[in-house]
Amino acid sequence: MLKIKINEGENIERALKRYKQKFNRTKTRFQLQSRKQYTKPSVVRRAQIQKAEYVQGLKDAEQF
Repeated sequence: MLKIKINEGENIERALKRYKQKFNRTKTRFQLQSRKQYTKPSVVRRAQIQKAEYVQGLKDAEQF
């Protein structure tokens, strides 16, 4: 559960913005979506490998 302390005199919109930022940083939404349906371990592993290849390709392109 995420908790945000609201400072005295702080605008509610500002507190909501801080809550949304914290929500995104902790990847809570990603965890909730991943729990909705079962994903096979082989599919998860394949996605990790594809992401690693993509990131490595970006790093290689940056070096040249």
